[in-house]
Amino acid sequence: MQDKVKQIVDKIGTCGIKFLRLQFVDINGTPKNMAVPLAKPEDIVDIIENGLLFDGSSIEGFVDINESDLIIKPDPDTFSTLPWRPEEKGVCRFICDIYWPDMTPFEGDPRHVLKKALKKAEEKGYKYNVGPEPEFFIIGEDEEGNIVPHDDGEYFDVEPVDQGTDFRRELVLGLEELNFDVEVSHHEVGPGQHEIDFKFNDALKTADAVITFKQAIKAIVDNMGYMVTFMPKPFFGVNGSGMHCHQSLFKDDKNVFYDPNGEEELSDEARYFIGGLLKHAKALSAIVAPTINSYKRLVPGYEAPCYIAYGLKNRSTLVRIPASRGNGTRVEFRCPDPSCNPYLAFAALLEAGMDGVENKIDPGEAIETNVFELDEAGLEKLGIDVLPSSLWEAYHALEEDEIIKNSLGDHVYKQFMAIKRAEWDSYRVQVSPYELDKYLEI
Repeated sequence: MQDKVKQIVDKIGTCGIKFLRLQFVDINGTPKNMAVPLAKPEDIVDIIENGLLFDGSSIEGFVDINESDLIIKPDPDTFSTLPWRPEEKGVCRFICDIYWPDMTPFEGDPRHVLKKALKKAEEKGYKYNVGPEPEFFIIGEDEEGNIVPHDDGEYFDVEPVDQGTDFRRELVLGLEELNFDVEVSHHEVGPGQHEIDFKFNDALKTADAVITFKQAIKAIVDNMGYMVTFMPKPFFGVNGSGMHCHQSLFKDDKNVFYDPNGEEELSDEARYFIGGLLKHAKALSAIVAPTINSYKRLVPGYEAPCYIAYGLKNRSTLVRIPASRGNGTRVEFRCPDPSCNPYLAFAALLEAGMDGVENKIDPGEAIETNVFELDEAGLEKLGIDVLPSSLWEAYHALEEDEIIKNSLGDHVYKQFMAIKRAEWDSYRVQVSPYELDKYLEI
């Protein structure tokens, strides 16, 4: 640790950094931060060792006003500069953990929720890796001030139809400065929609990376005069934005999902992990697709999953197994979207999968039929259930699932549910343009 802190002090001195940002997320996954001026590089040492006191009562889902004092403490492994900020008198950033004043972990910190789940798996010998694929739209305004996609491109298009090549180049270069190992970038299916994939890592580093990824992309594109949205379904009639999560379990540096002698070269652990994901899919949806708008994406016809089933290469199912084997063997869960809090989402996915492994939950036979083409009788014949069609259904499913509730912890679960109930109540009393068009003349 001392060597790490010395390297940070040296970097701050070399780069002339004058401001330190201490970053964390609230229960919704929204980044929060405070900026601390640095008179000299060594000022950082005390902050890393002891943290800073702050008022947690103003952060959604944290604490009440009568117990407002919390400590924010940087994780030295998350140190980085911010490439979208000026180099002169620049800014560095840490992602932080939150503690009570007695330095016990604050149970309402989403990062703590994930660390707790990872420790539980680690005690059983497992390391949990996640590779997310967050999609996003680049948007602008038309002459009438309406929000519109910035181009009319489609999947894998090239210039001049794809107007996003300059954006993606700047984004990839900025992400590489933040130590992202970018695998591929391309135009997605929807107009103005894009995807930039980065290599998988352990779940905590990946959750940190998702938050950094979203913040960086918004800041860089804003500097180019446009806006990025991670809203799951910003435009009617086109594909929404998902964040498919590729997951694997490792033990002693070996992928336990791979078995060269197993059916389709999959181990029993892989099948059981899938069984856990399917069993808890309805409750999981409340956490991995946590907004009212999320369920405008999860409808038939737009490649988003609606049905609780798994397949090998089948992109119409909720869970699929990509063709890669060996250490690349993984399970892809397809209903998450980028509006979720990645710390809570990864914790819940891990707990669901581990419930499958520990209780040997059989996922049944893989479905290789295009599930989107099945009618109700066909779905019933194959025993395929459906995901919740609204946030209301999803959070009621969460209320009934003890495994997923416990993955959040009592504090986060209660706060999360209060926020979701309030969100639904606010939505259901609104009168939309659709209703005026449909019913005004009744």
